[in-house]
Amino acid sequence: MFGEFLRQLVQPNPAPLEGDDAQLALAALMVRIARSDGDYAQCEIDRIDRILASRHGLSPFEASALRSRAEQLESEAPDTVRFTRAIKDAVAYEDRIAVIEALWAVVLADGVRDHEEDSLLRLLSNLLGVNDRDSNLARKRVEDAG
Repeated sequence: MFGEFLRQLVQPNPAPLEGDDAQLALAALMVRIARSDGDYAQCEIDRIDRILASRHGLSPFEASALRSRAEQLESEAPDTVRFTRAIKDAVAYEDRIAVIEALWAVVLADGVRDHEEDSLLRLLSNLLGVNDRDSNLARKRVEDAG
């Protein structure tokens, strides 16, 4: 279903992602991190839906539909390294920092900072070209927002 989208995304010089494609790719990253500990909990699903609704001005139904598409994309997407590097090449730095903040919100949704999720988030930050300082500031913003 997402074959052409993924082929375009992992080309050597992908075109910048915009609109629906950017929303979908970034939502897929949230799904990937939520699934990384083997427990894709309802609180993580709910958090993803809330982030998508808030960030993109979607209704709860639209956010849920986007997450469902992202779940399918995530299952078809290439390995995390290629997928994330492709997103890095196609998304502006400021948007990538916002993605890291959203990923931290998903990681912290269940109240447990799981080792697998934490490790994957560090890897994703690096692959997205977001430095440790900005990632830590994003985490603190999420923690402070409670």
